[in-house]
Amino acid sequence: MRWAWACMSSRGRVLAVRWLGRRGYEQVYLLQKELVEARIRQEIPDTLILVEHFPVFTLGRGARDEQFRVPVRQIEALGLKIIPVDRGGQVTYHGPGQLVGYPIFDLTRHRQDLHWTLWALEEILIRFLKDFGIAGERRKDYPGVWVGEKKIAAIGIGVRRWVTYHGFALNINSDLNYFRLIYPCGIRDQGVTSLAEILGERVEITGDLLEKVVFYTGEVFQLEGEILSDEPRISGVAQEKIHKQSSCR
Repeated sequence: MRWAWACMSSRGRVLAVRWLGRRGYEQVYLLQKELVEARIRQEIPDTLILVEHFPVFTLGRGARDEQFRVPVRQIEALGLKIIPVDRGGQVTYHGPGQLVGYPIFDLTRHRQDLHWTLWALEEILIRFLKDFGIAGERRKDYPGVWVGEKKIAAIGIGVRRWVTYHGFALNINSDLNYFRLIYPCGIRDQGVTSLAEILGERVEITGDLLEKVVFYTGEVFQLEGEILSDEPRISGVAQEKIHKQSSCR
């Protein structure tokens, strides 16, 4: 299943939304970087990438080795990659059953305010959870969305010339055992949950679920949408970088 949406606001601002299905982290990271440069050159509209990743841990700029509950070699022995990235925040996990959203947004067309941008991404997910009768909450000093004492969504962004990348990771039916290998976001005394755990039933990442996220993204950023067909591709240059990175491991 590969979809793309194009969104047009009443004020003429366009948002392209790409659902990639399940992809490797490095591949989508390089796609983000390409889209950021294209957005800076005003060659594309604001773009939201939606994707699931294969299991991987990523380290934000604030991450340290002691954020792992087990020796790093034990994680690597499981075949899991640990990838340093240029976003805020600390260590987190991505994997199947988690909906990841990467907004490639030009903040000069919204608000040049990173605190507001974090608030806006949280607001999208809080409104989404409300559709399931779940009260998502913010916590001071801990970006993301919480349900009670457990975190259901992590948020961390990067910005280049006021164009955002990275974004949010919302646990839909994630295998929460992976989070037991780390202190998610560096938080040692709080847990992690998922939509499926809260509802007590499996929840699939379906088109209806994706459309809710797209709808609330449009609502928060004042955009409207319609579904188009498209197959996003990564350039040959990016593919070559992926090959070189893989060869270095």
